[in-house]
Formats: sequence, structure tokens, C-alpha cells
Amino acid sequence: MMVIQLAAAEYGEGAPVAILHGLFGSGRNWRSIAQQLAAQHRVLAFDLRNHGASPWANGMSYREMIEDLRVSLLGRGVERTALLGHSMGGKVAMLAALLHPVEVERLIVVDIAPVPNPPTLLAYVRAMRGIDLRGVTRRSEVDSLLAAAIPNEAERAFLLQNLVIEEGKARWRLNLEAIEREFPQILGFPHLPDRVVYRGPTLFIAGANSPYVRPNDEPAIQRLFPQARVSRIAGAGHWVHAEQPQAFLRVAGPFLSEPG
Repeated sequence: MMVIQLAAAEYGEGAPVAILHGLFGSGRNWRSIAQQLAAQHRVLAFDLRNHGASPWANGMSYREMIEDLRVSLLGRGVERTALLGHSMGGKVAMLAALLHPVEVERLIVVDIAPVPNPPTLLAYVRAMRGIDLRGVTRRSEVDSLLAAAIPNEAERAFLLQNLVIEEGKARWRLNLEAIEREFPQILGFPHLPDRVVYRGPTLFIAGANSPYVRPNDEPAIQRLFPQARVSRIAGAGHWVHAEQPQAFLRVAGPFLSEPG
């Protein structure tokens, strides 16, 4: 197994909180939230492998991503931390807590459940891979090329944060080849023995308009995370923290500061 030292932005001082972004994201998507949590915490906003400023690798299994996280935390002197993960990063956070509970002080999972997901986002990967970036000099050119496959303007803007144009050459910051190849693993959630549970404080924050945490997912949540509670944020879809940041902070902030 190849383990990677992850890039991270750090903010503040205090009890550590590690933030893990979702698919196509990066730690900088969480900058505003991280800066506000940093009033009371040392916040580490990581870039997961094949994303952001972190190195690329062939594999994208959750066990590999967990080991990246553990090594990267220890490299920064963090042996035990709160974890806050969104979507794919939420699965990394859940599995890290389940497999290494002593290292996870508390857990926030944002708009994802411990179940497999439908392959809806695979079309995004294929659309981005299908664009010939030779000769591209402006982000707007790629935006128009993506519009047919991804009609939602906000979603295109989010994806285009991964487009880098340097010295007249365009490239994706994402390892799209590895992401497409490993997509079945990213969508899945490993089956775990019945005895594997995380009994620490756990909060699931879901967007009320999102299909990613459904009422029939809650038995799976309670089985693996017996202390879990689920909070649904009105007016938010999958990107809860971006769509309703203040409502998100009103739920997440106090939870992170609760006495253990």
C-alpha cells in the first residue's frame, strides 16, 4: 500500500479538528468554515489523494485514504482528533472512526450515510476527461464545453475550481483517470463485522433537500454509530456547508466544543 503525506491548510490553535472534503473538492472549499472554527480549534483542512495540492496515486480505496490521513496527522503531531468529513471525505471519516476509534475524539459526517451511493457523478468525471485542454486559455471556454453534460451552473463552477491555467496551459488538479477507474470503490461502503462500532460522540449533518441521507439509512447509522444524532439543515442540498454556512456552523460549532 502506497501511503501519501497529504497537503493541508492549518488555522487556529486548540483541540484539533481535521476536515476532509468530498469528491472533486479540496481543503480550500472549507476555508471559510475552517477560519470560523479556528476561533476555538486547531483546524487542519486536508486535500485527499488525487485532489487539490496532494500527490496523485493509482489507488482510491478508503483504507488507503485512511492511512494517508493517519500518517499526515501524526506528521503534524496529532495523535487524536475530531474528524469532520463531507461526502467522500465523510466516508473516510466514518471508516477512520470505526477502524481506529481511539484516534477519533468525535465525528461529524456531512451529507453522506454508511451505504453505497448511485453512480450519478460518474458523468461529471467523463465530461471533464472528455475535454481537450490543448489551446484552452480561459476558464470560460471549459465552462461552455461542460454545459451540455453539466447544466447546473453552480456545479460547473465548483468543478472548475480544479482547473489550473499556468503559462498558457490548462490542466486539471484532479487525477481524473484514477478517480474514474476507482469509482466503484468511491461509491461503495465496505461491509464491516457486527462488532465494529464507533461509540464516540457523532453528529450527521444532512441537507434537507439532499437525497444522500434518507430516513431508511438511519438504521445503518445507528448500528455503526450508536451515539449518533442526525440534524437536517433547511434550504440545503448536498453542499450543506456552502449553501447554508451559518446554519451549518450553529450545529457543528457547539458539537465540536462539547465536553468529551
